[in-house]
Amino acid sequence: MSSHHFSIEFFPPKTPEACERLRETRRQLYQLSPEYFSVTRGAGGSTSEGTQDVALEIHNEGQRAAPHVTCIGTTREMIREKIMDYKSKGIRHLVALRGDLPSAYGVLGEFHYANELVEFVRAETGDWFYMDVAAYPEMHPQAKSPQDDLDNFVRKINAGADAAITQYFYNPDAYFRFVENVQAQGVNVPIIAGIMPITNYASLARFSDTCGAEIPRWIRLKLESYGDDLESIREFGLDVVTRLCEHLLGGGAPGFHFYSLNQAAPVEALCERLRQSGYRT
Repeated sequence: MSSHHFSIEFFPPKTPEACERLRETRRQLYQLSPEYFSVTRGAGGSTSEGTQDVALEIHNEGQRAAPHVTCIGTTREMIREKIMDYKSKGIRHLVALRGDLPSAYGVLGEFHYANELVEFVRAETGDWFYMDVAAYPEMHPQAKSPQDDLDNFVRKINAGADAAITQYFYNPDAYFRFVENVQAQGVNVPIIAGIMPITNYASLARFSDTCGAEIPRWIRLKLESYGDDLESIREFGLDVVTRLCEHLLGGGAPGFHFYSLNQAAPVEALCERLRQSGYRT
């Protein structure tokens, strides 16, 4: 993957032990020399400080950090303060997202959509930040229709985003079709494929139902058939995801964003497999 993009995502840990484990995971994954490490926000914005703490640790360890910034439930002043703080500390990369709607659909705040956030960050900071936004090859679970979803995506790019990271998926056709549809709208930014390693079937199934990512039936049935045999699940998952990555690269995908779930081994195993196939990360 010599000329391909390659990045890794973490989530902020909630306990001191988990913080220590994440530091060890990071030390291992730094060896792979990804382009950057993104750090997510927790549901409901509960881990805003955690996001910043992890992002700054990564930055101070000499790596490029890309904290997620979400805008639901915030004011312009809160966002201004956050991005100016990141800027003052030398962070040059953000992942700009709408964020989860509060369960009661209570206070939405001054921003309702990610394109408004992107526009605001650009107006406040010019081209200081490289900005990624989210893309949904299988449609955002709350979009009214595929066309509505596509229009939303194009608005985010036109507002000033540099690139996009997709929700994870296991059906490469969904990705290629999405890219075609975006290009047909005259939009040409890198659309990085989000890749979720398969290591635990129960949690993957639960997570996929929530975020609208489809696990194809043949993969689901095979994973179910292994029961509690974690070794077989991991081995099969590694095969499936390696082939997915090869298919994506062969079809022109610009690279990958690995959802690490704060574990080093699944990402290391995937990168090793891809290297064996002749792709250099």
